[in-house]
Amino acid sequence: MPISPNQGSTGGGTTVTITGSNLAGATAVHFGSKTATITANTATSVTVTSPSGTGTVPVTVTTPGGTSNPLSFFYIGAPFKSSLSPLTGVTAGGNTVTINGTGLTTASAVHFGTVTATPTVVNDGQLTVTVPAGVAPGPVSVSVTTAGGTNNGLTYTYVDAPTIATLNPNSGPPTGGTVVTLTGTNLSTAQSVTFGGLSAAFSVINDNSLSVVSPPTADGGAGPADVTVTTNGGSATAVAGFTYVAGPGI
Repeated sequence: MPISPNQGSTGGGTTVTITGSNLAGATAVHFGSKTATITANTATSVTVTSPSGTGTVPVTVTTPGGTSNPLSFFYIGAPFKSSLSPLTGVTAGGNTVTINGTGLTTASAVHFGTVTATPTVVNDGQLTVTVPAGVAPGPVSVSVTTAGGTNNGLTYTYVDAPTIATLNPNSGPPTGGTVVTLTGTNLSTAQSVTFGGLSAAFSVINDNSLSVVSPPTADGGAGPADVTVTTNGGSATAVAGFTYVAGPGI
């Protein structure tokens, strides 16, 4: 006489189906000492809503013909989440987030606001999940659903990708040192700025502008350089956005 599922939340409320023979007219289904609510019954199955409980309990079906042999049902507590990393990512989604906690073995879904993703369980204390696309930039609550229930309490922030509008000035000597004001959008979480692949020192002015110091070229030569800004929301590149100009010679 199988029982499916054979585990559920300590708070009860799990829909459980018990299959077997001679089950018609079931008068009671017991989970340990507690009685479950019967919602459907045929000669070969009984569907019930589990009561609350803890640990492992025997499940029996009582009909006018007597009481069945017991089956085991395992109560599982709600998951506990302790951390999420990284805490931000692109609004388009696609990056991988790791969630640590306890009771995660039976995780079946991770909810990012109103959007749901399917996790990969690493072990009882950890899972990974590919972040779904967000509805809009900004923070959303993150919850994990397991056989033991759903637990909230973490926040993930969607960030739009940056854009680059202008660089002023847009040229300077190959020795570097030119202070450039870079304007665009979604720049406040800037992690790096490069000129021709070379890292540049920068500071965030606001979400629409950065102050950047051009680095010296690798070979001391002149020419155009792509400028790339990388933020929590992704990267943007101004192709040939800055030109290194050779100094005069006499």
